[in-house]
Amino acid sequence: MSWQRPDGRAPAQLRPVSFERHFTRYAPGSVLVKFGHTHVLCTASVAEEVPPFLRDKGQGWLTAEYRMLPGATQQRQPRELMKLSGRTAEIQRLIGRSLRSVLDFQKLGSRTITLDADVLQADGGTRTAAITGGYVALHDAITWLYKQGLLDPEQGSPLRQQVAALSVGIVQGEVIADLCYEEDSQAEVDMNIVMNEQGSFIEIQGTAEQTCFSRPQLVQMLDMAQSGIQALLQAQRQALHLGPSR
Repeated sequence: MSWQRPDGRAPAQLRPVSFERHFTRYAPGSVLVKFGHTHVLCTASVAEEVPPFLRDKGQGWLTAEYRMLPGATQQRQPRELMKLSGRTAEIQRLIGRSLRSVLDFQKLGSRTITLDADVLQADGGTRTAAITGGYVALHDAITWLYKQGLLDPEQGSPLRQQVAALSVGIVQGEVIADLCYEEDSQAEVDMNIVMNEQGSFIEIQGTAEQTCFSRPQLVQMLDMAQSGIQALLQAQRQALHLGPSR
């Protein structure tokens, strides 16, 4: 590697990742996820109702909201109240799509889970941290539904698979994983990848910021993301005390 990453990591090395479950008192699922200096509070709430387009269909729904708190960055960010920025709207749609992809809505029943991702501190990769931590909060919310007697264990879990996400990119010609803000701000290529535990892709967001990228570089980024996401899935299982595999 011809240059040193700001924190000295190897190209494929992830930042320290942790999940602090039951971080708040009232939400059925609540997790503080940390990807290095990026800290996101993910909470999963349950409502016994569904959007109008799902009424009388016997199935549930999941939606997501994403916000960055004013003090999450070095310069204060104004609160987004009535009108969301395009970036915020795009990120919360991504979080919702990612988590919906691993849910069986028939088994969930006529209820809605809302996943709130609130960025407390941002140092790159907030959307990937929100998805990865959001799964852990969602898992705890499903467990809460069982404890409340609102789901039938004999029907099987609404959660079909795990899901996690990771950023990869090219900085100074090098393919690297889990970009911090300093790296992301100078990246020639920025990519966010969402995958499930079977190794299938859920979403790939890739953009050439300063220069184009080749097919071999794309394959290298996908391979690096898949390896890193496998590590994140294992970290989720350890946090949830699920053992080496589900």
